[in-house]
Amino acid sequence: MIKKSNESTLGEAIKELLKTYQLEDKYVETGILNAWESVVGRMIARYTKKLYVKDKKLYVKIENAAIVNELKFAREKIVKSLNKQAGQEVITEIVFI
Repeated sequence: MIKKSNESTLGEAIKELLKTYQLEDKYVETGILNAWESVVGRMIARYTKKLYVKDKKLYVKIENAAIVNELKFAREKIVKSLNKQAGQEVITEIVFI
């Protein structure tokens, strides 16, 4: 099938819409938040009470001090894994609040 010049795929249309309304960054950040459980595991995700991205930093509130302490040691690995899931560098740091 030949694509006419004014036709585009649904994916192309969504990308253009995100670009037009300057929502690309928010879309990618949402992907990071959704990837949290698959990167850190279900048990840690259950203890996660707040999770948001601001200024390329992922802010995480976890109610268990022992888990927070363990995650601090794995911080760089988690950042790399989350960015890999997103397909680009979205966060540079994790801040535990």
